[in-house]
Amino acid sequence: MSAILETRELRKTFGAVTAAAGINLSIEENTVVGLIGSNGAGKTTFVNLVTGYLKPTSGTIRYRGQDITALQPRQVTRLGVCRSFQIPQVFDTLTAYENLLVGLGIAARHGQSVQAAGDDAAAEAAADAMLQRFGLDRFRGAPAAQLPEGVRKLLDIALALVVKPQLLLLDEPTSGVSSEEKFALMDLVLGAIRADRVTVLFVEHDMEIVRRYTQRVVAFYEGRVIAEGPTSEVMENPEVRRYVVGEAAPGPERAC
Repeated sequence: MSAILETRELRKTFGAVTAAAGINLSIEENTVVGLIGSNGAGKTTFVNLVTGYLKPTSGTIRYRGQDITALQPRQVTRLGVCRSFQIPQVFDTLTAYENLLVGLGIAARHGQSVQAAGDDAAAEAAADAMLQRFGLDRFRGAPAAQLPEGVRKLLDIALALVVKPQLLLLDEPTSGVSSEEKFALMDLVLGAIRADRVTVLFVEHDMEIVRRYTQRVVAFYEGRVIAEGPTSEVMENPEVRRYVVGEAAPGPERAC
């Protein structure tokens, strides 16, 4: 498989604080990749750099071979890179259905949707289809401010997908979601996008979610990548077990 995203010597400093320290990554197409690390390890900084919300101090970001390092978030989105947020970015006073209509309207104006700008019937049908796709149809007329946190997360992710991205970055999709809901949420999200062959990178602290849903993992610590590779291998890495999982790696047995 070819790389959809590549970063080379990606660095970001905030004064004396280094949030990204020479990150070199290559993310293959059609994979689900987990970004793990303790708070402040650099995961969200990496997502913000890739999506244009932060500009690197140095280094490059390439999407499908194109240098996107200097692009603004809207420009990055138009190329096919979208994201959701740890705190859902939805219109609280609008219903779930109206939120999707707004998203679809913006996408249509920029030529990122199947319907033409001003095609109300097509937009309404597409909004209803998205509601059904994400199991949100029973919340169709509910104001977003009144939705449970897991449903708000789904709506935020659905809004990110209205432009039909090829690379989707999710910032802690299960944070604030009950343990009973978290697996159902991930099943819905990954099931809804599987047919579209979207590459997914998601930041996550829940190791159960990481082990169950990812094919590869990138582990961050103090702004640098300490391990990257297949999930099972990374999760057994001694540095990952010490700095991310929070348990000591087994040492050699000593004779009594």
